[in-house]
Amino acid sequence: MTDKNAINIYRNKALVNFEGKNFLGQIGVDSRIFQALNGGGISVGVISQQAIENGISVLVDEVDAEDAVKFLKKEFEQETKEGHVNNIYSIDSLSVIGFVSDNYNKILSELQRNKIFPLLLSQIASAGRVNIVVTENQTEITKNIIETEIYGKPKTVHLALIGHGNVGGTLVEQILDSAYEILKRKRVDLKIVAIANSKKIAFNQAGFGSDWRQKIKFSQTESSIEKLVEFAKEHHLENLVMVDNTASKDFVKHYPTFVENGFDVVGSNKIYNTLPISEYRDFRKLLEKNKKKYLYETNVGAGLPLIDTIKLLHLSGENITRIKGVFSGTLSYVFNNFSLRNDKYSVIIREAMEKGFTEPDPREDLSGNDVARKLLILARELDLINEFQDINIQNLVPQNLLDINKDEFISRLEELDSEYQNIKEKQKPDHVLRYVGDLHGNLHEEKGELDVKLISVPANSALGQLKGSDSIFEIYTESYGENPIVIMGAGAGAKVTARGVFGDILRLSETK
Repeated sequence: MTDKNAINIYRNKALVNFEGKNFLGQIGVDSRIFQALNGGGISVGVISQQAIENGISVLVDEVDAEDAVKFLKKEFEQETKEGHVNNIYSIDSLSVIGFVSDNYNKILSELQRNKIFPLLLSQIASAGRVNIVVTENQTEITKNIIETEIYGKPKTVHLALIGHGNVGGTLVEQILDSAYEILKRKRVDLKIVAIANSKKIAFNQAGFGSDWRQKIKFSQTESSIEKLVEFAKEHHLENLVMVDNTASKDFVKHYPTFVENGFDVVGSNKIYNTLPISEYRDFRKLLEKNKKKYLYETNVGAGLPLIDTIKLLHLSGENITRIKGVFSGTLSYVFNNFSLRNDKYSVIIREAMEKGFTEPDPREDLSGNDVARKLLILARELDLINEFQDINIQNLVPQNLLDINKDEFISRLEELDSEYQNIKEKQKPDHVLRYVGDLHGNLHEEKGELDVKLISVPANSALGQLKGSDSIFEIYTESYGENPIVIMGAGAGAKVTARGVFGDILRLSETK
């Protein structure tokens, strides 16, 4: 290397691998390999004895690989017959990348995190010089990673965004609006290289700009996980993050595929965290094995810093004894307003629908399943092994309205009025209604008790003073006694959820 700061790349190389047992430690083997190749006029580059001393790898020009194998087979013909040499073969289409670094372990760690495992590595420790051999199709991504680590080049994070509805579309706009500031302040270059929904996917290696909606509108490419993974490989993209802003039960089944192909995962989708505990744990083992991360702060409380807080408390050994609160921004809005106003229950629900607070079918919210999923996610953060069916859920939809179609249900909302008016009027004075999630019981055992129900609370209590569509979470711990840690704020809405997802992306980017 003539310039110690340069990254030198030598392409069109091949590794000739020489494998045997109880033979390679013998004196003279290395020199015979050199003599055989030199005698054939083949120049030898890096040579490395494999760790367990059952092989030697020799670097040659790709055009000489076939002859090199032939010469070595001839030289060691007798040892091959006697079984001392098992195999001699070549691996073509390789590149050698040479560089100088004081901390090449960090570079190797970054390469591994991006699923790049050098076929050969040689190091001159005193000079800090390192040569690594990688496959030709990994050359550019390897060079980018080394440049980032050595020269402090801005780190490019490639984002694949799945779902571009309310939350996903808002997230795209937030990323585009902030990308320049993040590049300037954090030296992280966020590039949205793929945007998809269940039907179509659009790619842009250079990163989408403000015309992204047009690009996806006119894309002719059918949405496909395989095409997305192939796109990332074909363009040698490093630091990959897949962001799931769908509510799809089917799409989460592909998370393991993304992780196995080098993607970290960020999701506002709650489904994966509420799958059977065996799948939940298998996925976390897969993440650990592949050195990948899965962040989902918005699964509970939208943009509120709830999951991180609970994780830190639990990991630090704090004994969490109960978590209780209003988990649904939608149902917060419904009961905050129904408790204070004289309007009928159906009027408040229609109002919530018009404001976009509910799912298209409001039974998704009124069933309590969404709150139950959030409660289960928090329980699992405490290492409890509860399943969804362990949750006691008070469904706010009468049995006779459960199985009809959405439009008919909406047209019959008034049938709910008398029951809920009766519940409201039977409360104690100065009380209000709240739909809460409650994780309690002995949380040192394998399972906790999980309840999702409508309760009446004093209007002057923390729960009773909730406003608008805010959420509130009370975290009771041994150290804090009867005074819970309270986290309260906007718990619903596309902007706050997208901002929370954005926060997870930035948190991931800083660790890359």
